[in-house]
Amino acid sequence: MKNRPLITIATVTYNAGATLQRTLQSVACQDYPRIEHLIVDGRSRDDTLPLVQRYVEQNTMASVPHSIRLVCEHDQGLYDAMNKAIRQATGEYIVFLNAGDKLHTPQTITRIVDSLDWIKGDYSNPAIAYGETDIVDEEGRFIRHRRLQAPEELDDRSFLDGMLVCHQSFYVRTDLAREEPYNLSYRYSADYDWCLRLIRKARKRRLQIINTHQVLTDYLNEGLTTRNHHRSLLERLRIMAVHYGWPSALLRHAWFVVRAVYKA
Repeated sequence: MKNRPLITIATVTYNAGATLQRTLQSVACQDYPRIEHLIVDGRSRDDTLPLVQRYVEQNTMASVPHSIRLVCEHDQGLYDAMNKAIRQATGEYIVFLNAGDKLHTPQTITRIVDSLDWIKGDYSNPAIAYGETDIVDEEGRFIRHRRLQAPEELDDRSFLDGMLVCHQSFYVRTDLAREEPYNLSYRYSADYDWCLRLIRKARKRRLQIINTHQVLTDYLNEGLTTRNHHRSLLERLRIMAVHYGWPSALLRHAWFVVRAVYKA
């Protein structure tokens, strides 16, 4: 297993006790042993930290234990905490799994690694692996497949139609992620900008972007972007204008409005 990559799963928390347990459980039951679970907590005041402590204790007795690291300190918000995770991750690849979200099956990480054809020390290793996402409710029960489906081939033009790959189903080489930290001037849609920049970097360096053709994540449909939907859309418009120009950004957002009205 030493010649297989270490995968960092980063979970950013703040008073996440109500939803964190199923996230921890989904990582604990993975059959792939080379996992680092990096939990970055903003000094929670609920039962988040006791949950993490029990998780650490149970991990020592697990049949397939993995590394767990806790960073507990104040931060400047979600994306600042995510940048801390990128800086401190020791895995070859990193993914962000929020409290309430789950890895789809116990074999998820194994299947992702199998798709990579990874070679230790090879700079040409794939830059990104991605897949599909299912939407679940607060009890973790399936609601539906995510409306925006991952394209067969992912490039920066793909995101003109919205964020076709969910952030939690986007695995990226950690060395590349460190070169492209989250832009903290964005409060709600920095993940959209981050994924775009990493896709462009991968294409520029001619590194592979792998479609796993798997459902990778069960996504809790109540995140920061969901709670601030209108502000997120306006911020995404600004980001699209930066990457694609104002004419394309305005045209696409007009279509998003028409599509939303039609579906309503």
